[in-house]
Amino acid sequence: MKRFVCLILFLITVHIKAQEQYNRDSIVASIERQILLPTIPEYTVQITDFGAKGDGVKDCKSAFDKAMKVCSKQNGGTIVVPKGIYKINGPIHFVSHVRLHLEEGATLVFGTNPKDYPMVLTSWEGTTLYNYSPMIYGYNVNNVAITGKGTIDGEGHSLWSAWKPKEAKGKQVSRDMNHKELPVEDRVFGGGFFLRPQLVQFVNSKHILIEDIKVEDAPFWCVHLLKSESVTLRGIRYDAHNKNNDGLDIEQSKNVLIENVTFNNADDNIAIKAGRDNDGRNTSEMPSKNIIIRNNNFKGLHAIVIGSEMSAGVENVYAYDNKAVDYVKRGIYLKTNSDRGGFIRNIYVENTQFLDAEDAIYVTLNYHGEGSGFFPSKISNIYISNVSFGEISNTAIVIEGYPKLKVEDVWLDHITIKSAKNGMTLTNTKNVRFNEVVIGEKQTVPSAVN
Repeated sequence: MKRFVCLILFLITVHIKAQEQYNRDSIVASIERQILLPTIPEYTVQITDFGAKGDGVKDCKSAFDKAMKVCSKQNGGTIVVPKGIYKINGPIHFVSHVRLHLEEGATLVFGTNPKDYPMVLTSWEGTTLYNYSPMIYGYNVNNVAITGKGTIDGEGHSLWSAWKPKEAKGKQVSRDMNHKELPVEDRVFGGGFFLRPQLVQFVNSKHILIEDIKVEDAPFWCVHLLKSESVTLRGIRYDAHNKNNDGLDIEQSKNVLIENVTFNNADDNIAIKAGRDNDGRNTSEMPSKNIIIRNNNFKGLHAIVIGSEMSAGVENVYAYDNKAVDYVKRGIYLKTNSDRGGFIRNIYVENTQFLDAEDAIYVTLNYHGEGSGFFPSKISNIYISNVSFGEISNTAIVIEGYPKLKVEDVWLDHITIKSAKNGMTLTNTKNVRFNEVVIGEKQTVPSAVN
């Protein structure tokens, strides 16, 4: 009895200490102070001044190239795209200190000829390599922005979509190169490998703003921030339903604000990643961290996802005051396996309302049942509070650790799930704590003998 009382006191003390150490408002404020909006010079040009026509016919690629070059000579500026449909056969490559502003009614429609997209240094599912340039791409740029009520259309449903069934060989070759640690300059893909490009990607860049635009019909991931920092993503609207149309992929990036985004994606809404296997572990000094997710509307496959490519680690994620506006397959999904290594820690999800789903909360170190056993990941300090769900067609809560490296220190507080086919599965866990968790109808007083 004495041991039991001591255990209870210990758990209460641990919880009190955790709450004392966690002050969301002050932590979020400290992160926000590190997120600086881009500084853009007042110089402004109209894309039509460079020969672009919004008739949906003329190729405007050279006009955007010229506008970027002129802005570069002026040490930056704003490129305004007025109402119209602008066909672009090839990528827009950003330079520093430039804002691309799409006025309401302006649509950029990118061509689908792979030959128009040169090889650039990028990443594909967590492996660094050279591949077709994303439609909008920035490498080593600072103070850049994409703003306005216009639309970016990747035309992903046509040729690019047909590449999905053909990508297995290229995907496996990229992973083999990763595991063999081949020099990056030898990892050249492109023709014959069928690895689709991202729609928007910034790499090794700082002070980035993407605001209010609409994103649709991406060939692959929609918006990908790789090894970047001081990022603001807000007011973005999605209508992207091709394979792998993740909304936002945050990879090995830090100090990121995601707010007021309306998702409507065929894949993950927000996916936080950090490199795959050796590539991630060899750059472990660059985890994804200090990420704020608030006031967003979820609709798509999964709402908030961490992994599965997270070998450099993910930490300090603060998601609060969000809601699902339609069905998502999984609401909160942390996924890795024993090939990844790395860690997922200090994850806080609060004040979020979901509707129906397949699984409500799913934490696994056994993603896809894969893993060599050599590189298990560490998942710890997960705090989920004031979260509700509707009907769950599979399992309400799954927390699945690894025999040699358990999921530790999980706090589930005020979780309400209307109904679920299966209640809860906990395996290989340590210090999982519950308070006011209700699955199904809340029980009150026990029934009396009749």
